[in-house]
Amino acid sequence: MADALLDSLRTVFGLREFRPHQREIIEDLIAGRDAFVLMPTGGGKSLCYQLPALHRPGVGIVVSPLISLMKDQVDGLAASGVRAACYNSSLEAATARRVLARLHAGDLDLLYVAPERLMSPEFIQRLAGIEVALLAVDEAHCVSQWGHDFRPEYAALGALREWLPGVPMIALTATADPQTRQDIVRVLRLADARVHVTSFDRPNIRYAVLEKRQPMDQLLGFLATQGNESGIVYALSRKRVEEIATRLADRGLRAAAYHAGLPAAVRDRVQERFLRDELQVVVATVAFGMGIDKPNVRFVVHHDVPRHIEGYYQETGRAGRDGLPAEALLLFGTQDVVVARQMLEETANPDQRRIEAHKLQAMVGFAESLTCRRQVLLGYFGETLPEPCGNCDVCLDPPERMDATEAARKALSCIYRVGQRFGMKHVVEVLRGADTARIRQLGHERLSTWGIGRELGEAEWLSILRQLIHRGYVVQNIADYSVLKLTPAARPLLRGEATLELARPRLRARTAGPSRRATRQRSPVELAPGDMPLFEALRTLRREIAGRQGVPPYVVFGDVTLVEMSRLRPLGEAELLGITGVGQVKLERYGAEFLALLRGYAPA
Repeated sequence: MADALLDSLRTVFGLREFRPHQREIIEDLIAGRDAFVLMPTGGGKSLCYQLPALHRPGVGIVVSPLISLMKDQVDGLAASGVRAACYNSSLEAATARRVLARLHAGDLDLLYVAPERLMSPEFIQRLAGIEVALLAVDEAHCVSQWGHDFRPEYAALGALREWLPGVPMIALTATADPQTRQDIVRVLRLADARVHVTSFDRPNIRYAVLEKRQPMDQLLGFLATQGNESGIVYALSRKRVEEIATRLADRGLRAAAYHAGLPAAVRDRVQERFLRDELQVVVATVAFGMGIDKPNVRFVVHHDVPRHIEGYYQETGRAGRDGLPAEALLLFGTQDVVVARQMLEETANPDQRRIEAHKLQAMVGFAESLTCRRQVLLGYFGETLPEPCGNCDVCLDPPERMDATEAARKALSCIYRVGQRFGMKHVVEVLRGADTARIRQLGHERLSTWGIGRELGEAEWLSILRQLIHRGYVVQNIADYSVLKLTPAARPLLRGEATLELARPRLRARTAGPSRRATRQRSPVELAPGDMPLFEALRTLRREIAGRQGVPPYVVFGDVTLVEMSRLRPLGEAELLGITGVGQVKLERYGAEFLALLRGYAPA
């Protein structure tokens, strides 16, 4: 089996080796076992169900939330010779009938279906007479009310266990905190599924945060470092999206707006132009991007503070899906946070309001962090990064350090003394000796830790507590009113067996511009200067072929493939087959044209 899987990986998908966890997940599904997969964007989730569908009898059914995602996936599979189709509301009646005919004739390896279409009684009845190889639920966080993108139609998918007994199910997501993971397992009835959690880390993405001052100037300054590369700028309101897009276009940038208030035809056209590299920048609300499979997005800018880290992580994850260097810039303004909190107050459901408030506070904590941003980001998802990443603005422009051993002990002791039953605000009030009715009612003015931290201000204590959370000494439990609890790592500090150095809280605003090191312009593909002309020529050829076939350029070959061609300069079919992303079908379709170009660049 292993040889057959590796053969399919290489000949169909043009990949040389499996990524971490992929082989185990694929083998589980082929053996008929369920799987729950938590893997970052660009980590290779799709292959985990696409390849098993080729090795099990029947058709693989893939539940996908967006028409654009289905189209991207089907285009890419078809280019590799896989029999794939989608079935959703965008299809004309004749096309839909042809897809269903192929389904009943056994002429499909994979069928992508919208959840509401899949769960219709008519479609369920169809599946009863068809051999189903597997069921894949993509973007599985949509089933959970704890998740940032809950969709009611996804919550009904658990019924599939009754209608398709014995069919292996795989649930996949890139963004799920522990509560969301538990909800996915419960709703989809995956209690016996093997859980595969890979690292959330995307080391190729450089994270940076700027205090928002004259944001248009900051945005233009950043875009000037990006050359002609593709990127997305996110803003929270439709009005702001249109204003930014107009100003960028006025500056000569190939930019367009995308939001739910635009006619569907306009949105589709913007998305299509972006996928085909005709647009450099899409300025959008969060309505744009989920599941967009464009691998060569080189930057994502958040003009406004996102409401939660899950959304921020997913949106920044649209950059650098191909593994090449990418950048994520957040413009952080305190006024944005004030507006967000005001909007939260309008949420009628108190539990939902509490959850959303916690998520917003975690996002603020990330933006205000004085420690490695990647450590903060990964820590939110329950993953510890032992050392600073070296590829974020804090690592590249580090804050001043201080011996925080004593302050940390005070904070940890206070959390313990209040019974590990209160949030940050209350712990800080006790530390600073606040004399409030609630503290007196609880008797916390009699605690030994009451008032032991009067030497520091509220902002300083909040910074220290956030850093303790980011460093893994404290956890903040979203499912329990965001109370602070000590982890086993806190014990050595409390016992005086360890010391701790933290970043000194910055009480003044940071400078408006990023450091020289943090914004240096660099080749996104990091090729030697002598290889760049060939790379650009390969990109031009790719664009011409894609235009003839009516598909996005990356469907022909991704940037990673062109980079490897530029470095290795293969001159024969066997050598070209050794390039990442070149499978047998693509060799037959595109090999002659690319080899002709490559031979023209060969030394005489």
